[in-house]
Amino acid sequence: MNAPLPLPALDDIRAHEDEMVALRRQIHANPELAFQEHATSDLVAERLQRWGYEVHRGLGGTGVVGTLKAGSSTRRIGLRADMDALPIVETGGRAWSSKVFGKMHACGHDGHTAMLLAAARHLAATRNFDGIVHLVFQPAEEGKAGARKMLEDGFLDLFPCDAMFGMHNMPGKPEGKFVAVPGFAMASSDSATITVRGKGGHGAMPQASVDPVVAASSIVMALQTIVSRNVPPLQVGIVTVGAFLAGDAHNVIPDEAELRLTVRAFHPDVRDLLQQRITEIAHAQAAVYGATAHVHYDRRYPVLQNDPAQTAFCKQVVRDWLGPEGVLDETEPVTGSEDFSFFLEKVPGCYVFIGNGEGELGGCMVHNPNYDFNDRVLPTGASYWVRLAETYLKAA
Repeated sequence: MNAPLPLPALDDIRAHEDEMVALRRQIHANPELAFQEHATSDLVAERLQRWGYEVHRGLGGTGVVGTLKAGSSTRRIGLRADMDALPIVETGGRAWSSKVFGKMHACGHDGHTAMLLAAARHLAATRNFDGIVHLVFQPAEEGKAGARKMLEDGFLDLFPCDAMFGMHNMPGKPEGKFVAVPGFAMASSDSATITVRGKGGHGAMPQASVDPVVAASSIVMALQTIVSRNVPPLQVGIVTVGAFLAGDAHNVIPDEAELRLTVRAFHPDVRDLLQQRITEIAHAQAAVYGATAHVHYDRRYPVLQNDPAQTAFCKQVVRDWLGPEGVLDETEPVTGSEDFSFFLEKVPGCYVFIGNGEGELGGCMVHNPNYDFNDRVLPTGASYWVRLAETYLKAA
């Protein structure tokens, strides 16, 4: 059987493909969780310094920003990659599988980092642009809001950007093809913990108790009406009860029950509505049974909103390079979430997806213990970063 043809890439990027793959696999074998990306950030900083970047460290704890200037323009662009891994036991059995039990690059951040580093090397070698490039290697995308932490630490004060761009691999999409959704592109992601307090007692004498299990069960059922009866039919809301915790004995009515929810929306108004109705329903349903409810609501990641003009720009960069077939004609948003949304609340930009492949070659979904980034995609993704930066900061 013939090997598949290489995916499109710039010649200089292709010439360093082996180095890029080796780097990606090194990062993959040594995963680090959120805000613990010490070895990864050391590696990133060392490479950037070697190639002549001004390197700043410490934003968000382990974040790294590399700045490169060429020409006389003051236009500024930010390109971002995430670096953290997930608390997952890897099962793939590859030569470069995780060496750290219970930690794994199961979302492709190893590939994201390797692609941006490959682009960094090329941009420094050619300097075929006029302006300022900020390469942002961000910690803690996985649930810890590293982007927000970098912003709180003054990222945009130190490194103002006229536009910012991000990229994520997408299993199940043809390898090396791009998707860019204008407007609301990824859902907000919030979590809620509802603690229902009753009065515990003997399971044989329920009349002497206030059963929080019954009250919490009623809350679970009532929550199902939010999307069907409160969210406008043409809008999207997701309310999922992922855990129901109560008691540990057959014959004991516990004092408390706990519900853990994930909540998602594609529009800020719907996001606010979901929080309001979850809180109201929890209190009202608990009161019906003589119990009380405490709602801890954590607004985590906002809706990711791609600027329409910058989205069109990203698509055109791909089309000018790869032709119309380089961009998949998809406009449906993704119910996953991304903390790149915090950057896009401050600066116009676009977050694109690059296909990781289908079937056995790249089709395993992220956050799966058998997932792996498709190395064939690395040169294409790195070349996209170069084409994007050079086009945005086009030299006269």
